[in-house]
Amino acid sequence: PVSSTLYGSRFLIGEVGGSVTHQCFYSITPANKHDRKYWCRIAKSGVCYTIISTTGYTSEDHAGRVFLEDTPENGTFTVMLTALKKSDMGTYRCGIGTTNRDLYVSLNLTVVADAGALGPTELVRGELWGSVTVLCPPRDTRGGEKRFWCKLGRTRCILIADTHGYVEKSYQGRIFITPQESSGAFKILINDLKKEDSGLYKCGTGRLSGWDGQRVVALQVTAASTLPKRPKFLSGTVGGSLSLKCHYDPKGNYEKKYLCRWKGASCSLLVDADGFVHESYKGRIQIASGDQENGTYTVVMRQLREEDAGWYWCGAKNGHTEHTSSVKLRIQKETCSSQDPETSTLMKPTLSPSPAAYSTPTQGSITGLTYATAIVTRSASTLLPAAPPRTSVTPPGKIYHERSSGESRLLPVVLPALILLIFITITFLALTKIKLQKKMGEESSTAGNLAAAPVRSDLSPVKEQRMEETLSPDKAPECRTDPGKGRWVSSGTGTARVVSLDG
Repeated sequence: PVSSTLYGSRFLIGEVGGSVTHQCFYSITPANKHDRKYWCRIAKSGVCYTIISTTGYTSEDHAGRVFLEDTPENGTFTVMLTALKKSDMGTYRCGIGTTNRDLYVSLNLTVVADAGALGPTELVRGELWGSVTVLCPPRDTRGGEKRFWCKLGRTRCILIADTHGYVEKSYQGRIFITPQESSGAFKILINDLKKEDSGLYKCGTGRLSGWDGQRVVALQVTAASTLPKRPKFLSGTVGGSLSLKCHYDPKGNYEKKYLCRWKGASCSLLVDADGFVHESYKGRIQIASGDQENGTYTVVMRQLREEDAGWYWCGAKNGHTEHTSSVKLRIQKETCSSQDPETSTLMKPTLSPSPAAYSTPTQGSITGLTYATAIVTRSASTLLPAAPPRTSVTPPGKIYHERSSGESRLLPVVLPALILLIFITITFLALTKIKLQKKMGEESSTAGNLAAAPVRSDLSPVKEQRMEETLSPDKAPECRTDPGKGRWVSSGTGTARVVSLDG
């Protein structure tokens, strides 16, 4: 759309003598509801001449064959042009405002001899972050032709998704084109609606440029939403488990609740509330519980694998209407964790023996919407206060034994090196002692046998200190106190008794 507050069909095709209906959609605001609505035709000069407006004006050339109806409560006004002529072909505007240059949307009207069966534009409303269902009309039951959903632009219809696997980037994980029913009809399901999704679309089979059997849809997303914005992603661990809580309107009478896996604008059913389980998921997935009062049901997935990563949809079906929500699952490979720095606890991914063991988020009911929240069970990547059922925990004694056995393998390498170091140290000390003894012997020949001389009791503190300094440096002095008898000082050459200064 040209503006977020006004949009309508860009193309109209009618046949001579027939009629066309043009719908314009606008946001329901006080100004829009009460302002002038108009339909005008652009002349060669560029001026848009009014054909009809809500002020009561109608041009003379179109009197009796053009009608305008405004429905403020729905935010739409409809223009019908009948008794079409070839000369009616051209460019028109539908708009809101006091002049024809205010808010408007342009369209091209084509008049042909045979336009085929063209229905009116269908209005579909959705709530921000909610979901919508669009029913596309039947055309054939062959099922081989491509089914598509495209957004009408100024010159062409821009492809959003098709059944050949194409999905536009902004619609990844949130659009599903259902298989054709026996009548040939199919549905377009869109969830996680955004403001920018508002606009004019076309669904059908075959070529995008065709019009026969195709439906034009005006999608209007209300900006003010009562729905909560929920997480778009959740994580699980290889071998672990998780529970996914799906929400729906508890007041709705839903005939089917399910979980499917999304890929390329299609969604393969995995499990439903009636007991169906996809063959490749048997034993690993189930709808464990449901709460009709709060509008929830819980899907449990076990023994997670790397290939389980991807998009999943919760769905609740009521007739042709389906309320859906999507979530993307990410799978992590971590399987071990330490409980504290000193004790290593080895764990295997665990499976809870019953669905009751899974924790669940706060419940809430959302009107007209199915949405999902998820809780991943505590597995090997989470610190656990105690081992859950079937958890393999290594006893502390075993851990210690493994650590000790690892250290014992180092002894044959460390011990020989240590013995060699001690031997070298002893040899070095012995040689040093012999050298010092030889030197002391030479000094004793000139100074007398000082070591054997008695120590006088009247030595001054200074002389006593000097005497201690002459002791052999190869051995630290060892002092032993003998009360009343003084101190004995030993050296490498003899022993001297030092009398205390106190007498």
